Amino acid sequence: MSHSTTAPARQEQPALRRVMGPKLLLLFIVGDILGTGVYALTGDIAAEVGGAAWLPFLVAFVVATLTACGYLELVTKYPHAAGAALYTHKAFGVHVVTFVVAFLVVSSGITSASTASRAFASNLSAGFGLGLGNGGIVLVALAFMALVALVNVRGVGESVKANVVLTLVELSGLLLVILVGVWALFGDAADWSRVVAFDTPSDKGVFLAVTTATSLAFFAMVGFEDSVNMVEEVREPHRIFPKVMLTGLTVTAAIYVLVSLVAVALVPVGTLAESPTPLVEVVRAGAPGLPMAEILPFISMFAVANSALINMLMASRLVYGLARQRVLPPALGRVHAVRRTPWVAVLFTTGLALALIAYVSFADADAVAVLGGTTSLLLLAVFAVVNVAVLVLRRDPRPGRYFRTPTAVAALGAVACLYLVTPLSGRPAAQYRIAGLLLAVGVLLWLVTVLVNRRLGIRTRDTVDPETIDAAG
Repeated sequence: MSHSTTAPARQEQPALRRVMGPKLLLLFIVGDILGTGVYALTGDIAAEVGGAAWLPFLVAFVVATLTACGYLELVTKYPHAAGAALYTHKAFGVHVVTFVVAFLVVSSGITSASTASRAFASNLSAGFGLGLGNGGIVLVALAFMALVALVNVRGVGESVKANVVLTLVELSGLLLVILVGVWALFGDAADWSRVVAFDTPSDKGVFLAVTTATSLAFFAMVGFEDSVNMVEEVREPHRIFPKVMLTGLTVTAAIYVLVSLVAVALVPVGTLAESPTPLVEVVRAGAPGLPMAEILPFISMFAVANSALINMLMASRLVYGLARQRVLPPALGRVHAVRRTPWVAVLFTTGLALALIAYVSFADADAVAVLGGTTSLLLLAVFAVVNVAVLVLRRDPRPGRYFRTPTAVAALGAVACLYLVTPLSGRPAAQYRIAGLLLAVGVLLWLVTVLVNRRLGIRTRDTVDPETIDAAG
């Protein structure tokens, strides 16, 4: 392509500010993983496997760690903000595949953030006893998403500091559950024999029940991959990333396992499965004097606010990275001259989120629940591709130091993720129907992007190569 077409635009864009050290990055990762999932999924998981609800969380942690090792090799080898899309393009060089992977990651973040915003509004209404109708809740959700956008535009430093506060609040709710379990050790409220009892649905064997529950539990483990899109704002990523990401995964897995153990020991599986707020039942059983029913809406409100903030932070940085690699129109890669944030990408992703909030708010409850499973499904598909990309890109040796995952780990990660994507894992058909619709939308957006790039004189084969782009402009 003619480099002169885009070189001036490239020269005007400043680099992102590197403000994240190991502590902020660790809180970012832990806060992203500790989203709303654990507050609602414990009962659903117990319904699949009975008292051994801790096992699916443990299996999900193993699968996530396998994939995290692959991400660590690639993010330290190619320290750019585009994440899975960049790795896919470097490994396979097929533009439409690159775009679809990128679209799935972006849409999963926006979908999660939009749903979290709707949940934030519902919890705010319940916590303050406002009795808002659906219309009022939609307005609160839209206003909250606009506030998230303002924090995002102001700067990643402010966004991550807000994440620190929200992470500590949502963590307090889970620690409360664990402390109640410790207290129950000295009383007779807990039945610890239940934690080793499998009780699977009549139409499923133990293995299928565990994999079905793992598919649910994995939704609570996702989030570690978002940090890849913050790499250009992290100091010394080759040194910091491996230790911090693996530490964050281990911390969250330990919390999940402890929470699930306490939950099953204190509350019968049937009660957990039927309750929309299973952790409330846990605290009521272990410490009846605590006013948890009044406290939980506020803790949940902070938890979902954190999820919305981090998911929108990830989505905007990914869009910025894709625009810099010319997979999306270059205008989306513009950086604010003063704040040094990707403001156009923030506005773009926020606009999509606002539209999605309106849709989710008027969909039935089953559709929202299936959407969460679909998010897990799409991310597992992306993770399978990333693990394969690790092996393919071994043919591209790079100078300097970077993390190297064992070949067997990458291969096992690809197989495990792919299995959890297939119907063999027990996923319902509705998730595949929604995934198919999202893919259709993604392909349509790819065609639009190709047309925009052609009008700008950008050839498809010149996209997604940061080294070439940076050298050109």
